[in-house]
Amino acid sequence: MTDTKGKVVGINGNMVSVEFDGNISMNEVAYVNVEGKKLKGEVIRIRGNVAQMQIYEMTQGIKAGDAVEFTGNLLSALLGPGLLGQIYDGLQNPLPLVAEKAGFFLERGVYVDSLSKTAKWDWTPTVKTGDKVLRGDSIGSVPEGPFTHKILVPFGLLGTYTVKEVTPAGSYTINDTMAVIVDEKGNEHKLTMCFEWPVKRAVDCYAERLAPTETMVTKTRLIDTFFPVAKGGTYCIPGPFGAGKTVIQHTTSRNADVDIVIIAACGERAGEVVETIKEFPELKDPRTGESLMKRTIIICNTSSMPVASREASVYTSVTLAEYYRQMGLHVLLLADSTSRWAQALREMSGRLEEIPGEEAFPAYLESYIAAFYERAGYVRLRDDSFGSVTIGGTVSPAGGNFEEPVTQATLKVVGAFHGLTRERSDARKFPSIDPIASWSKYKGVVAEPKVAYSREVYKRGVEVNQMMKVVGEEGTSTEDFIFYMKSEFLDYVYFQQNSFDEVDAAVTIERQNYVFNKVLTVLGSNFNLEDKDSARTFFNQIRQKFLDWNYIAWDAPEFKAKEAEIDELYSSKNGTLTAEAAALLKDGE
Repeated sequence: MTDTKGKVVGINGNMVSVEFDGNISMNEVAYVNVEGKKLKGEVIRIRGNVAQMQIYEMTQGIKAGDAVEFTGNLLSALLGPGLLGQIYDGLQNPLPLVAEKAGFFLERGVYVDSLSKTAKWDWTPTVKTGDKVLRGDSIGSVPEGPFTHKILVPFGLLGTYTVKEVTPAGSYTINDTMAVIVDEKGNEHKLTMCFEWPVKRAVDCYAERLAPTETMVTKTRLIDTFFPVAKGGTYCIPGPFGAGKTVIQHTTSRNADVDIVIIAACGERAGEVVETIKEFPELKDPRTGESLMKRTIIICNTSSMPVASREASVYTSVTLAEYYRQMGLHVLLLADSTSRWAQALREMSGRLEEIPGEEAFPAYLESYIAAFYERAGYVRLRDDSFGSVTIGGTVSPAGGNFEEPVTQATLKVVGAFHGLTRERSDARKFPSIDPIASWSKYKGVVAEPKVAYSREVYKRGVEVNQMMKVVGEEGTSTEDFIFYMKSEFLDYVYFQQNSFDEVDAAVTIERQNYVFNKVLTVLGSNFNLEDKDSARTFFNQIRQKFLDWNYIAWDAPEFKAKEAEIDELYSSKNGTLTAEAAALLKDGE
């Protein structure tokens, strides 16, 4: 605590006005003393000798004159071994330990150590006396779950340091001194396994930031092929309530080609958060067969908690992601839902009496959202290893309206857009990503010309379908009807995926390419079909064979047998490739 003292002079919801004497800074943490408890808050505005603070607890009972203590520290996350597998709130309190301390009904003002002070870790030093180190460099490591957790020089230590002492290998706690380093002025700094870092300050201890080009494989066909995500990239999943945003996130977290998954439930309904907390420990990691929780961190603030905590959970989660990126690991951060974070910003902006922007959101909404997504990135570290933070945020626009401010602000900064629609979810077409409205700036697992060709076929089929709703099937030519059947074929056999089937739930890159070539052969062929009935019969038959094919294991003998049945059916209608499709398939050989 600092010598600066303050007293409450006003309360508006979870915003408290504090009169102070001394020096304070923006984003400084302070505590309000009320009813024998200390409630944590953060300074969000300073005007003269009065500061506005957002309180991360319920403010019931706070009254004018209550004492406020300023810490001199910014809102920070504790970084060190022991983070994986934890379930935190936005202030990095481990919720299971809070429950043990306070019972089922969590009391306010209860704060628990983020990391265990008693657990011992097997330390292995990687530096020796006389070595030069910079902030973010590794001085040693400890095993943590399936990974090697590097012990880093704190990010706040600027300049070049010389290693004076190194603790020999052995078992130690996070607060034991692991090394002593000396700065250029001769001052000594003791390094432990953990340190704090302000959550609203991006970590930039890397050698070079690179453009995200490597595809983050999710094993979901529609995403990997048509709307890919890159490691170190950004994407958003807007959609109405119940369209499957959370399910897509769960599927992605299980199958994505990343090392660590961080779930930030910022303002989700309590029931959904409970579901996430219960389900994740039960999810099997396809890599190890063990619990997915061993490489997952969950940070959850429900919609029933004070709105300020949503902001804290967003920034805490991205800070933890950057920390593991600094170790040369690939991290996926899933924020669910950024709309509720934006609503919290709107609420606090209203209490600060700021001039509102569109739909009463603050005028700085776009810059806040952009600053959050910009903390994603693919980086080269000073030891020439690579790490990445990929950020995927869900947006919950009211009524599925993608024109509202949060969705539009997000679309301006992300690299991929996976728009979910009520129409597809009601039709039980999952994932319910709209193939027409969605887009991606990243490179996928299938060659772009092939994807572009198939999308054009699908678009034409959708147009025919819209026309048929007006003029009926009888008012449509056989040629147009065939395009409609081709679009339906592509939708059912490739866009949709059965997450309840062990084989179809996760599709490898090799299989996606192989199957897509076969799908493209059907899309790019002319058939001997006399009328609409024969076209309908043929496409229904080949669609079913493809669906059956999707459920057969890649290395099973039945796989080739089913493929032979597809080829036979294709030949029975004298299928011949168009010149364009033949050229595309030849280029891909």
